Amino acid sequence: MPVPIRSVCVFCGARPGADPAHAAMARAVGAMLARRGWRLVFGAGDLGLMGETARAAHAAGGATFGVIPRHLMQAEAARGDLSTLVITETMHERKKVMFANSDAIVVLPGGAGTLDEFFEVLTWRQLGLHARPILLLDSAGYWAPLIGLVDHVIAAGFADPSLRGYFGVVAEMDALEARLAMALDAPAPGMASPSTAP
Repeated sequence: MPVPIRSVCVFCGARPGADPAHAAMARAVGAMLARRGWRLVFGAGDLGLMGETARAAHAAGGATFGVIPRHLMQAEAARGDLSTLVITETMHERKKVMFANSDAIVVLPGGAGTLDEFFEVLTWRQLGLHARPILLLDSAGYWAPLIGLVDHVIAAGFADPSLRGYFGVVAEMDALEARLAMALDAPAPGMASPSTAP
């Protein structure tokens, strides 16, 4: 029986950001996923960190699964060279399809949309709807204020301390790859099926 392909959902910005280190990290993530034989699941756009990740994965021969709402096809310059392209009608459907086709989630720097994606999958994890790993790639310390906010929410009594354990933080590519390998090469017992979404 063939081993099913493992997929990593990457949430990230449709802009490159002011620090070139973020784009370099996005390219490294795309290349690493392809090298490991893990399919990239992403927002299908060719702009910003999304485009950097996808171009690197494609150039290295990796499989790419893009999901984009119809109304963003032009605004985010949907890529035409993907292994799979899914066009949705809404942003929520986009997130659901991306999640349903992934075994792990990696969050690169991004803006409001990336924050929305992170908090939705984090909330689903908190509610026990999935057990997929969620990893923040803290490129150049970008996510430090977000991590501080989560700690503040816990300290203020609006979340249990367990919330902090529902996502991991890695600063380097080697650590990200190791954490993904641990999850994808030997999934934890009871990990929800990638075909199941909240």
